[in-house]
Amino acid sequence: MLKYLPLLFLMLVALVVLPMIGRNVIKPEEVLYQTTLGEWFYGEKIGAPHLRFGHRIYWELRFPRTAFAMLVGAGLSLCGLVFQALFRNPLATPYTLGVASGASFGAALSTIFAGSIFTVFLGQPATVWFAFGGAMLAMSVVYFLSLSRDISGEKMLLAGVAVNFFFASMILFLQFVSDPSQTFRMLRYTMGSFDAATAGTILQVGPIIFVGSFVLLLLGRSFNVIATGNDRAVALGINLRRFRTLLFLLTSILVGAMVAVAGPIGFVGIMVPHICRFFVGPDHRSLVPATFLLGAIFLAACDTVACSALNVGTLPVGIITSMLGGPFFLVLLIWRN
Repeated sequence: MLKYLPLLFLMLVALVVLPMIGRNVIKPEEVLYQTTLGEWFYGEKIGAPHLRFGHRIYWELRFPRTAFAMLVGAGLSLCGLVFQALFRNPLATPYTLGVASGASFGAALSTIFAGSIFTVFLGQPATVWFAFGGAMLAMSVVYFLSLSRDISGEKMLLAGVAVNFFFASMILFLQFVSDPSQTFRMLRYTMGSFDAATAGTILQVGPIIFVGSFVLLLLGRSFNVIATGNDRAVALGINLRRFRTLLFLLTSILVGAMVAVAGPIGFVGIMVPHICRFFVGPDHRSLVPATFLLGAIFLAACDTVACSALNVGTLPVGIITSMLGGPFFLVLLIWRN
């Protein structure tokens, strides 16, 4: 556990420092405005009114956004690692199985039904519930296909690609029959962002991510076994169907909750696990906690860049991860060949 302390310390430093970075840099005295820690640090009471604005921006807007970005980054990275071990495919992610397009389809439906009795019943934001339902639907289709005894990991990935294309075509259909404002909201959701991140969002999604991630941390030894092959896993006493069901259930809930709030943010589940493999090796007992911590730092840093890249407005973080993930994907393919 001690070997992860530097990475844990770096994550805590990033959680404090990254919200200070942006188009308008927030100073430490603004962060510590009218606090006991500020009085101790500066030797006097910090009560100047002009510090109040930066203080509120930091604690009410930027800090919750960075904290939520860390939660999503850690969750997406872990889910990517799980699917790479489960399918023994270095390019497998939950998004490969259509969960992102399923969630996007649900969000598109919520735009179509905005103001109807469905959204009134579900409350606000209804998009989260629709997107979560779409993600669960996509994962359920692939999961039921996996129950077949003769289906291989490659066939499951192909089934996921087919589900992905189906939901993508349905999204295009909804965009075609929608008005321009609805189409823009659908497109904006598919880019992925943390604009909706608040303290309430962390309280809603945070426990799901923490509990799911904790269970995955406990299963690190089992990932080493299934990564060697189904026959060896069965010979060592692992109930493969039950274990696969558990992983599908966990990742469905985790990814569905994250994508429902933040939208589909691609390539995180591919890049972070492979970066961690380069530094800590293939042992999943070490790889799982390292992936969790590095994923949190990585996506929070990407979101900070997205918030600072434009002079006006905020760039969707999904654009930043795609810019990094595309070249990384090609380098990974070349390196493996």
